[in-house]
Amino acid sequence: MEGRTRRIRLIITIVLAALILVVAAFAWANKAAADSLEEEAEAIKDTVSRRALQCYVIEGAYPESLDYLVENYGLAVNMEDYKVVYIPYAENLPPQVKVIYKKDK
Repeated sequence: MEGRTRRIRLIITIVLAALILVVAAFAWANKAAADSLEEEAEAIKDTVSRRALQCYVIEGAYPESLDYLVENYGLAVNMEDYKVVYIPYAENLPPQVKVIYKKDK
């Protein structure tokens, strides 16, 4: 009887350890996906800011809109997954750029 009890405890311990590993793996995968989305959003923000600066260097003024960068500087942004907020201040001040991942498509 004692041997059977030990086997049952061992099986329960193994099953619980496996469940903990599965939960940890899912948590890690979700964190990695979230980090990837943040990195992509930051890359988009950097690209928009660099194109705006390029416009300033070439034309002497920051563009008034994101569309201007798309039309004249070849900016390509994944607008299906991200929302880009472009807020110009003045011709001689860099715009504020925010990139937001669209959770619900």
